[in-house]
Amino acid sequence: MPMNRRELLKASVAGAAMLKQGRKAFAAPAGSIQVAIDAAKSGKPINPMIFGGYMEPATTSVWAEMLSDRKFARPVVSAQPAAAPANAPPGFRPRGEPFRPVGPEGTVEMDTVRPFVGKHSPRVKLGGPDSRGIQQSKLRLVKGKAYEGRVYLAGDPGAKVVVRLVWGPGASDSQSVTIPALTSEYRKFPFKFTPAADSTDARLEIVGTGSGTFHIGTASLMPADNVQGFHAGMIRLFKEEGFKMFKWPGGNFVSAYDWRDGLGDRDKRPPRGQESNDVGLHDFIALNRLVGAEPDLAIDSGYGSAREAAEEVEYCNSSVNTRMGKMRADNGSPEPFNVRCWTIGNEMYGPWQAGHMSLNQYWVKYNNIVEAMKAVDPKIKVVLGGASICEKSIGGAEKKGNFFPSIWEPPITAKLPYEFGSLDDWDSWLLANCADNVDFLSEHTYAYPELIFDAEKQSFVDVKDPLQFKARRIANRIGGFFDAWDKYVEKMPSLKDKGIKFIFDEWGNRNRSMAGNGGGFGRPTGMLTPLSYALLLHELFRHSDKVAASCATGGLRVLTDNSGDGVGMASEGVVFKLLQTHFIEALPVAVDGDSPQPLMPGTAFVDRGVKPTGSPTYPLDVLAAFSSDRKKFLISVVNPTEEGNSFAPKISGVKLRGQGKLYRIAPPSFDSTNEVGKEPAVKIVETAQNGVPETVQVPPFSVSLYEFEVA
Repeated sequence: MPMNRRELLKASVAGAAMLKQGRKAFAAPAGSIQVAIDAAKSGKPINPMIFGGYMEPATTSVWAEMLSDRKFARPVVSAQPAAAPANAPPGFRPRGEPFRPVGPEGTVEMDTVRPFVGKHSPRVKLGGPDSRGIQQSKLRLVKGKAYEGRVYLAGDPGAKVVVRLVWGPGASDSQSVTIPALTSEYRKFPFKFTPAADSTDARLEIVGTGSGTFHIGTASLMPADNVQGFHAGMIRLFKEEGFKMFKWPGGNFVSAYDWRDGLGDRDKRPPRGQESNDVGLHDFIALNRLVGAEPDLAIDSGYGSAREAAEEVEYCNSSVNTRMGKMRADNGSPEPFNVRCWTIGNEMYGPWQAGHMSLNQYWVKYNNIVEAMKAVDPKIKVVLGGASICEKSIGGAEKKGNFFPSIWEPPITAKLPYEFGSLDDWDSWLLANCADNVDFLSEHTYAYPELIFDAEKQSFVDVKDPLQFKARRIANRIGGFFDAWDKYVEKMPSLKDKGIKFIFDEWGNRNRSMAGNGGGFGRPTGMLTPLSYALLLHELFRHSDKVAASCATGGLRVLTDNSGDGVGMASEGVVFKLLQTHFIEALPVAVDGDSPQPLMPGTAFVDRGVKPTGSPTYPLDVLAAFSSDRKKFLISVVNPTEEGNSFAPKISGVKLRGQGKLYRIAPPSFDSTNEVGKEPAVKIVETAQNGVPETVQVPPFSVSLYEFEVA
C-alpha cells in the first residue's frame, strides 16, 4: 500500500533503530554506512512538473533575436548604454549595443508623428553620396552560419538604402543587400547573410545615400536555423535535459506586464522599456510544445485586475465562439491552448513589487482574481504566490545584510525568524482567508552555500565548513518549508483535507560572502551547484506527496556559442538530465540507515528547518524508487564530499534480476566544469552492473544511479 511522507519517516526511524541494534542482517564491512531499503513501503509518484524551468522577463535568452532595442524604445543617439556583458546572468540575451547614428550630428531624428510601433521611429536625413543611417555593433557571429533578418522601411523616391553586415576591417569582410525603391508606406524587406569569419564585434548597418529621408520601422536579425524564433540548440538541449514545465513571464516582471502587449504581429507589438515583447503568449505556448513541456502562466496581480486575468483564461482555454477565443483564432491559433496551471502574482509581500499592497487588501484581490478566472474555466489549477516565514525571514536577513540595496524598502528591525501568525507570516493569513481558492502554494527558495544566519548576531556570517554542508543548504531551505507547513496544519486542521501541494517555482544557489565578493547563478562553483541540485531534487522526491512542481531559476543556463545559441549542457544540466530521465512518475520507497544527517549550523525557519534533511546515511544521500511501471528499481546516491565513501545496502520487499546498469557523474576534480569547445568534464558514464554489490564504493563529489530490473 502506498505510504505518505509521514509514514515513510516513521519507517525510516524504525529501520534506523533496527540498524542500531546491530542485527546480523545489517552487518557490513567496517567503515561502510549500513543502508536498509524497504521496497514494500512506497510513496506517491514523483510529478514530472518537478523538472521545470523559470523564465523572466518575457523575452529571455531562449529567444534568438540578436539586435538590442530593435523597436527603438529609446532614441537613436550617439551616447548609448553598453550592451549586456558576455558574462551576463541567465535570462539576458547576448545582444549588440543599442543603435547609433551613422553620419553627422542631426542625421537621425525620432519621428513621433508617424511611428511604426511604440512612441517614435527613426527618420534619417540623407546627404548625397555620404552614407547615413544607423548601425548596431558588438554583434556575435559564427563563421559559415547563416543569418536572416528583416527591416521595415519607408522613404522618399530619392533614397537608396543598403543593409550591410560587417565582421571585419577588410573590403571582403562584409555582405550587403540593396533595398528596392522605397515608398511612403512602410514595407518589409528580408535579407540573409553568411559571414566568412567568427566575430564578437560585428555590426549591422542600415544606411542610405541620395536625397530626402527614409524611415526605419523596426529591424531583426536571427540565426537562420532558429525554430519559430527560438534558438535551435537551446530547444534541443531543453528537450535532452527533460524540462516538463516552464513558468513565464516571471518573477517581478509579471506584476507590471500586460499580457495583451504580446499579441498579434511580432514586429508591431509595442516595446515596454527594455522589453521588446517579441515573446508573447502564443510564442510561449509554442516553446512548450517544441520542448514537450507544460506551461505555468503567471498572472499580474500587481497592476493587473480580475477582469484582465479572466480574459486571459478565456483567451487561452475557450472556444472560438467566445469573444477572447475568437481573438486567439484571429491571431493564428483556432484551437484552445488548454493551460491548466496559473500562478497568481509574485512576491506581493515585497515593497519592490509593482502594485504592492497590504496583506488584508491582497487576500481580497487574490480571491477576486481566482473566482473570476474559475468562472471562465473551473478546471484550471491556481497557485497562490505566498510567503511562509521561511521565505519572509530569509528576505529579512538579506535586507539586514543589504544584499539588494533599495531606498524604497524600510529597514528590518524585527528579530528573525518572524513569528508564526504575525503580520509578516503571509502564508498564515492567506491560507486562513484564501484556502478555498488555492490548489498549489508557491514558495521561492534561495540558499547561500557560503553563509549561515547567526540568530544572536541577527546577520548572515561567513562560514568555512565541509562541502557536504554547503551543498545541502538549498535542500535544508526546502525542509524548512515542510516544517512550516506542519505548523500551519496544526494551527488550521482544515488544511489537511484541502490537498494543497507546494510548487517551488523559484529555487537556486546565490553564491556570495559577507566580505563582498558577491555572485549569482552564473558564478563558477565547480561541483557545488550540481551537487546542490541533486540534493534538492532528492528532497523533493522524498516529499512526492507534498510537491506538485518546481522551477530552477538558473536551470535554463546552457553553454552558448558566439551568437548565444546552446551548444552544450552546464554541469547542473547534466544532473537534471540524469535524474529526470529515470525518476519521472517514479515511486520513492523507504530508506533507512545507521548514520543520521546532523542538524546543520544556521537558524530554523531562516536558512534551515527544525530537523535535518536527507536520508540517515550521512554524509551520503540515498534515495530508492520503483520506476513508474514498477519494472525497474532505482537507487540514487549523492556523495557531496571530497572523499570517497562506501555503503552496504540491504534491499527487502523486492526481487531484482542480477544484471543492471550504473549511470554515474564523477568528474576528475571538484573544480571540473563543462566548457564550450571542450570535451565535457561533467558527464554521465554508463556501465554494466553485475548485481547489487555487498559494499558499494562511491567516488567523491559524485551522483550515481543504479538501475535493476524487477524480477
